[in-house]
Amino acid sequence: MSEARVRPDRFEAFHDMIVAAVREFPDRHPGLVGHEVLIAPPDSLLYVSRWRSEQDLVDFAGEDWRSRPVVLPGEDEYLLAPLEVRHFTIAALEP
Repeated sequence: MSEARVRPDRFEAFHDMIVAAVREFPDRHPGLVGHEVLIAPPDSLLYVSRWRSEQDLVDFAGEDWRSRPVVLPGEDEYLLAPLEVRHFTIAALEP
């Protein structure tokens, strides 16, 4: 998951750019099993992705995937602060 803190006056444009950029990710990255763009206007946007394996995530994001978010060209001009990245794994629920 990466969180973008977006300049409120650029929020809609940033949202449109992100949605257009990630739309084809599943076709280009076969290990991506699902993804979503979640918004909390006026300034927060999350990109959440689910990967088949850690290696698939490394193939997409690089060896520093744990600490370095994937940043799209030109993204910085929309942001109030650098992207924050966090990773989660599924925890089994016991019956």
